[in-house]
Amino acid sequence: MIAAHRAGIPVFVTGGIGGVHRDGENSLDVSADLTELGRTPVAVVSAGVKSILDIGRTLEFLETQGVCVATYGDSKSFPAFFSRQSGFTSPYHVSSPQEAADLIASTLSLGLQSGLLLAIPIPEEHAATGQQIEDAIQTAVTEASSKGVTGRDVTPFILQRVSELTKGKSLQANIALIQNNAKVGGQIACALSKHKEKSGANTVILSKYCSNNTIYFPQIVIGGINVDFIAKGATKKLFGLTNPGSVCQSFGGVGRNIADCLSRLGHKPLFISAIGKDSHSDAVLNYCKHMDTSAVARLQDQRTATYCAVITESGELSLGLGDMDIHQQIQEQYVSQFEDQLASASLVVLDGNIPLSTIDYVCCIAKKHAVPVWFEPTDADKACKPFLSESWRALSYTSPNLAELCTMNHTLGLPTPTGTRVKKKKKPKTINSLKDSFAICRDGLLTGPMGPVPRGP
Repeated sequence: MIAAHRAGIPVFVTGGIGGVHRDGENSLDVSADLTELGRTPVAVVSAGVKSILDIGRTLEFLETQGVCVATYGDSKSFPAFFSRQSGFTSPYHVSSPQEAADLIASTLSLGLQSGLLLAIPIPEEHAATGQQIEDAIQTAVTEASSKGVTGRDVTPFILQRVSELTKGKSLQANIALIQNNAKVGGQIACALSKHKEKSGANTVILSKYCSNNTIYFPQIVIGGINVDFIAKGATKKLFGLTNPGSVCQSFGGVGRNIADCLSRLGHKPLFISAIGKDSHSDAVLNYCKHMDTSAVARLQDQRTATYCAVITESGELSLGLGDMDIHQQIQEQYVSQFEDQLASASLVVLDGNIPLSTIDYVCCIAKKHAVPVWFEPTDADKACKPFLSESWRALSYTSPNLAELCTMNHTLGLPTPTGTRVKKKKKPKTINSLKDSFAICRDGLLTGPMGPVPRGP
């Protein structure tokens, strides 16, 4: 499963999966297949679970892991490898390769990072032989219990006894079962491929982009990257003198912070930014090794952006100094080399630090290809940027605080609360309110999905 996922193969065919062993509530003997299904977004086609295992608890465990389970056929009856029925039912069933492909596409497009199990009953022409084998399995299970066989010795004992009791018929049935799984799995994979072709760019099943052998739904973040110095005074500050306190270094920048969070959440966004060729750039790239910084430009004769904040004992900002001119080097000419990635991204995030011309360019590409754009204003003075042109019409989401929201409203010629600092530039628009245009995320709370729905997670 892991290899299939990393190779971008969405359908994986096997004979049968492991499960919760009998007496598993005491031995805690649970196959790693189940936990892997819970964390690997691949559709597994199998003949269900062998009856030597606890099928009921196996299905419960899969539900806990968030794995979608469906039977392939006319009913929800869950198969038990050699038997078409186990006495348990699947939550869902599909009756054709197309229905199975639709289910897989819908499940994987959610980006939940869990897999899907499709259980294929043994062909009816082999059902009689399969039932004989199941009877032999039950006999072997009873013998194992009466002889006190426990733990890891149970499975080898049962398999040996089944082979003896069926005089080799289990091998023939096993081969027929695997051949049927491969046939049905191939049909489902073909249907899934056609489904992907029909849906085009608007439905992403698995990304064609890879980084460090990891398949992911691509997001792109374009914005600033800073080295931050935070100075905290231990006493009341005396200007003109050296004050006791503490100074710590960290790495920030709005764009970098967003890309960092997405990376730590299991995604691998492409981060586009600019830094200098200096000791600060070495430090920040070393810190961001878990991120995809392949699109971060290192510019000669430029200083990596730095920010110094002097705060009070309670954490309030007293003074802030920023050397961030390099953010203006994140220009359209540089960003345009990533146009193919921008056109097929599941989400593009822009922060307000980048030049207006770059915002206009990215929004134009995003609108053309129906790619959702999230604008993070950064501060009240920069919140107006997309609204000085038609770029704001390409935005799907934004996340302003109150002051930034007022700047946006003022720029569009909309009323703003009195006493709030706003950007003075004004460009009237004929709309009722900003919330009528796109979704607003204020103070981290999304208030309404007004824009296009992002593809992928």
